[in-house]
Amino acid sequence: MLVLLAGIFVVHIATVVMLFVSTIANVWMVGSSSFGTASSGLWLLCNQTCEQLSVSGSNEASLKAVQAFMILSIIFSVIALVMFIVQLFTLEKGKRFYITGAIMLVCWMCILIGVSIYTARFTGKVPESTTSHHGYCFILAWICFCFSFIIGILYLVLRKK
Repeated sequence: MLVLLAGIFVVHIATVVMLFVSTIANVWMVGSSSFGTASSGLWLLCNQTCEQLSVSGSNEASLKAVQAFMILSIIFSVIALVMFIVQLFTLEKGKRFYITGAIMLVCWMCILIGVSIYTARFTGKVPESTTSHHGYCFILAWICFCFSFIIGILYLVLRKK
């Protein structure tokens, strides 16, 4: 049981780190053009230098929603990690980690909403590029989506023995 708890804890920390990286770094979409490689994220558009990401009026609300949901997912993931540690030492044997699992599933839902909005609105849209593809931050966000769901379910069914 100790190995299972340690494994879940390590995957949870990895998920938090990957959420930080995917939200902060600006490589959600990568495009190539005559000027070189350009990448855009949630905050900046980078070619040789980085500048504020400019979006059209209709997509501005979508970008703000993606930013908000990714930040919320980080917050909920960190809260779930703290709650796991607190419940690990305060729960009696045989109790379940319901609160931790519920918070982690809220994190999972925030990631789902944020990445889905980004996929629907911004896929393939890197300014001044001819071809574009998803960057590592986009892929990390989907990996975090999977990990947070698995961790949330494991917390709900896990018993402290």
